[in-house]
Amino acid sequence: MSGILDLLNSDLGKTIISGVSGQTNQPQNKTQDVLTMALPVLMAAMKRNAATPQGAEGLMGALNNNKHNGSILDNLDGLFNGGVNDEVINDGSKILGHVLGNKQHNIENTLGAKAGMDAGSVAQILKIAAPILMGMLGKQTRQQHVNSSSGIESLLGGLLGGNSAKQEQSFLESILDADGDGSAIDDVANMVLGSSKKQSGLGGLLGGLFGGK
Repeated sequence: MSGILDLLNSDLGKTIISGVSGQTNQPQNKTQDVLTMALPVLMAAMKRNAATPQGAEGLMGALNNNKHNGSILDNLDGLFNGGVNDEVINDGSKILGHVLGNKQHNIENTLGAKAGMDAGSVAQILKIAAPILMGMLGKQTRQQHVNSSSGIESLLGGLLGGNSAKQEQSFLESILDADGDGSAIDDVANMVLGSSKKQSGLGGLLGGLFGGK
């Protein structure tokens, strides 16, 4: 199974990046950087939430909703042509609020600082990306017949890199616990935006996803 960052490097991912960029009037390279840093953080937050029975039940309920059955991925041209509608934006806003809680604004601010974009634009990117991500997860849960909390945790872990080192999972957790000073996410930004060093697992994907920038 492909990881979440492999999706961004696929033709489908390039369509998503291009569409989100056009919708938010932000450069594609900066939109790409925001999504590359943000999607693993969102996945890690979902995985954390799914570790509790209540969180897992809530996530499974959302993924079983027909709104998140994966059909959004089958009509990206329709989604972006003419502008993303308010229903999708409102859904994205609700997803972010549920997944990130009171960490949302800090994460948007630090992502923006590292990508060279204002936090408001980052928020708009994430509101569009969140329903697409939920659609992908909903499609995976149906294809793999996931119907339990352990199953959804396993699915999220696989999309985050599966067998990647525990320290990389802990690293994403540290971003979610950051107090907004951006210190933890600095390392993510360095891997995405500036590092040419070879790294393994999730770090290597972050650093090499778009080929030595």
